[in-house]
Amino acid sequence: MPRFFCPQSLTIGQQLALPDSVAHHIHVLRLAPGALITVFNGDGGEYAAAVVELGRRSVTVEIKAHAAREAELPFAVTLAQALPEGSKMDWIIEKAIELGVSGFQPLAAQRCVVKLSAERAEKKLEHWRGIIVSASEQSGRNRLAQLAPPQDYKQWITQQDLHRRIILTPRAEHSLADWARHQAPQAVTLVVGPEGGLSEQEEDLALRHGALPLSMGPRILRTETAALAAVSALSAAWGGFA
Repeated sequence: MPRFFCPQSLTIGQQLALPDSVAHHIHVLRLAPGALITVFNGDGGEYAAAVVELGRRSVTVEIKAHAAREAELPFAVTLAQALPEGSKMDWIIEKAIELGVSGFQPLAAQRCVVKLSAERAEKKLEHWRGIIVSASEQSGRNRLAQLAPPQDYKQWITQQDLHRRIILTPRAEHSLADWARHQAPQAVTLVVGPEGGLSEQEEDLALRHGALPLSMGPRILRTETAALAAVSALSAAWGGFA
């Protein structure tokens, strides 16, 4: 069944008008009254709903049943990604959602080519939230990943974090895969540099504030590849693909 995010209270037996964007999508799909869809609101689980009325621009559905199904990783992963060029961030967010990342922290690092003004940052955040919703609908996730506003790398790295921070760097002596094999599943924050990587000063700053340096092996990965490969490696080691 088609899946849609509906950010409102959902209860069995309730009839509700779907958000305009969802209603438009249902019209595009040419669904008829009686068609079944799946809706979720991010609070956990999902609901089966039937289309009961199609207006010119509106759609009303009735909530039929609830399923407590989840598709989250058994450990939380936050991706602290230095801003890459062009539309690479869109691709990173989309694929990271499919892989189970639960949080995003965009970072402005020294070698970032992209510079975001306050106005442009807000527009980017709104755009990225839409990608999170779409990727969650497509991948079967019923909880939306958290998206933090962009921060300056040097300010962010000095702040306390409840999760263990892992900085991905080819300078590291040990690989992420080897480290994960000897660790219990746990919440982590993966720190990934932009094109050209983090500077030596930025990496040293991270280490002084407790970050764990790990590599992705003998090959140098592009910024849009590194985080996704890292999440996949953790999932393979800690049961995220089960």
